[in-house]
Amino acid sequence: MSSKGEKPASAMQGETRQTLELSRRIPLAKVGRPLEETVEASEKERQALMERFGLLSLAELVCTFRIKEGKGNTVLADGHLHAQVEQPCIITGEPVAEIIDEHFHLRFVPESEMLNDDEIDIEALLQEEADDVPHDGRAIDLGEATAEQLALCLDPYPRRAGSGLDSFVDVTPSDDKLDEQSAAAKESPFAALKKLQEKQ
Repeated sequence: MSSKGEKPASAMQGETRQTLELSRRIPLAKVGRPLEETVEASEKERQALMERFGLLSLAELVCTFRIKEGKGNTVLADGHLHAQVEQPCIITGEPVAEIIDEHFHLRFVPESEMLNDDEIDIEALLQEEADDVPHDGRAIDLGEATAEQLALCLDPYPRRAGSGLDSFVDVTPSDDKLDEQSAAAKESPFAALKKLQEKQ
């Protein structure tokens, strides 16, 4: 099943933003059986996403989802995102082309069950295979999920070849050096005094 171009009549229900650049709402009633959905952004939608994410171009954005019902009121989705983008180089501002091909896993959870920032266990979150995405209890929005995955996949520091960072030298201390520095910092004042006397 494919979703392209036109938004469904229900696309504007339950949105936290006044207007979503890319919206494909799938009613929860349809998720009683496994589904496969494809979201393909139209030219107008790609243009809107370019403005949202500060892209120079977004030639293609296609995302496929395999959806199934999860425990409770959750919905599980395995996705694959393909996109062709251009971002400005962080040094020169020139276009930097990037082709994105990424698989991901999502779990759509009722908004009322989403944890607040201060309730999130970061270590437990990192061990989760699927990222939690809120739904309003009526439908899941695969369009906004696609947009958010695109944002996560973008290179945060795009740079053009020859822009001046290719010969950058990482001067971050090694683990051994950090251990030596830590040991030196913990040295007793008596040991430090003894070393000072030896140098005199």
